[in-house]
Amino acid sequence: MRWRRVSESMAAAAGLWLLVGYGGAASGQDKVGTTGAQFLEISVSPRADALGGAFTAIADDASAVYYNPAGLVQLDKREVMFALIDYPADITYSFVALAWPAGFGGVLGVGFYGLDAGDIPVTTYEHQYGVPGWTFGARDLAVSLSYGRYLTDRFSVGATVKFIDELFESERATGVAADVGTQYNTGFRNFKITMLLSNFGPDMTFISDAYPLPINFKFGGAIDVLDSPRHHAVFSLEGAHPADNREKYNTGVEYVFSNFASFRVGERLEHDLGGLTLGGGLRFARGEKFAARLDYGYQNFDALSEIHRFSLTIDF
Repeated sequence: MRWRRVSESMAAAAGLWLLVGYGGAASGQDKVGTTGAQFLEISVSPRADALGGAFTAIADDASAVYYNPAGLVQLDKREVMFALIDYPADITYSFVALAWPAGFGGVLGVGFYGLDAGDIPVTTYEHQYGVPGWTFGARDLAVSLSYGRYLTDRFSVGATVKFIDELFESERATGVAADVGTQYNTGFRNFKITMLLSNFGPDMTFISDAYPLPINFKFGGAIDVLDSPRHHAVFSLEGAHPADNREKYNTGVEYVFSNFASFRVGERLEHDLGGLTLGGGLRFARGEKFAARLDYGYQNFDALSEIHRFSLTIDF
């Protein structure tokens, strides 16, 4: 057992070294607008968003297919999640995920992502509010397949493969991306350390122009600050280094009362828009075989108004 603890500690230390080395080498670089498929960077879970996006180290529900596939191992029964994001300008983003324990030692998950910009009016100098009857559309789609499993009793790994499709009227771009994540539970107050490398893969091509994917490296931690039969609270912290922007930081706190009502607050630091996030949820259980959770997340988007996220999660 001792060699396992040593190997796990070395893995966590190596991850921290990678974070410091990678972040330090690219510190200060700001390459906004240099990557495509930006919808892959949109937070899909109202629970995660209410925590400021600091969810990589928690990732204990079906949305782990997006946030960290290594977290899928925390699911001991099937779970499905439906999420809807209401963006300004009548833009909607939908997310569906299904996760289930597999019979060969791990947990499988699939995810479906869809962003719809709706019908956008075509404007000209003469028709600044839109040419009557003339519109165009843009849509982004992705399907992912994830798998996570324990390597030891405290250390898990996971991987996700995504198939991407971006459409603009009759033109489209397709591509493939992958995520790789780890999660290490120290055993002290459920303190977990995680790493995630997301959206790495070959460049996509739209018509004749190639563009890279929004690769991102995240490192986070989460710890139970309160744990009793009726009261539970977790604090999470996360740092990210996207390929097309400077380093960003997220932090959040989730409080759960009697495993029924949840209250969440978070803060997004060094982000272009928005800072404070809020949200909550209600969980309804019927015995040990069925449970449903309703979640809501709010984000202040500064001059672009606010963003509302809703989700329904079912365990069965």
